[in-house]
Amino acid sequence: MAWLRSILFALVFYGLSVPIVLCAPVAGLFGRDALRGYANWWAGVQAWCARWLLGITVRVEGRPAETPVLYAAKHQAMFETLELARRVGSPVIVMKRELTRIPVWGWAARRYGAIAVDRSASAKALRAMMREGREAVAEGRSVLIFPEGTRVRAGETPPLRPGFAGLYRALDLPVVPVAVDTGLLLPRQGPKRAGTVTLRFGESIPAGLPRKEIEDRVHRAINALERESVGNLTEPRSG
Repeated sequence: MAWLRSILFALVFYGLSVPIVLCAPVAGLFGRDALRGYANWWAGVQAWCARWLLGITVRVEGRPAETPVLYAAKHQAMFETLELARRVGSPVIVMKRELTRIPVWGWAARRYGAIAVDRSASAKALRAMMREGREAVAEGRSVLIFPEGTRVRAGETPPLRPGFAGLYRALDLPVVPVAVDTGLLLPRQGPKRAGTVTLRFGESIPAGLPRKEIEDRVHRAINALERESVGNLTEPRSG
């Protein structure tokens, strides 16, 4: 049954996503606000498909900030990329530069508000990331970054990438850490499972802290669900 649900989800969601992405430039012609609304609608399509085709519901713990902040989130599945953007007010998203080079999708991502970063984490790339981040803050928008730099499996806790501390210092914004356990039900490989995923917004961390302190606090906070996730990896979850 899990495999059947997974196949049906892939057919429906990704089948719908192709024309949705291809039509994004049309929404973009009406301005950034229209494109952001269109992206939120796409995220709603994902949530609907997850709920009714996979049997996955979302539990939110804590609250997003009411003013611009730097959201630092765990990354275990594509699901939280869209879902978090929808729930925290269309933030500027830090993403791999390769994604912004995809035809149509890349243009739409930059138009929406994406900060493209190179895997090399060179000084030039980090300076560009900080400059674009400051421009986003000037617009009154929050910034969303996945500070571990890549998608990981449930239970994995790699160190933060160097660019996070630089962006934190450049933006001079509080950080709201976000822990997720989406990888438990939505693994990159294998069938998806029904149940409830958690998005946990942690306590706001003030701006201006030393690098080691901010990295340690964020790393602990975004991995707050990992011990629970590991304990449940072999247990079915209901929702």
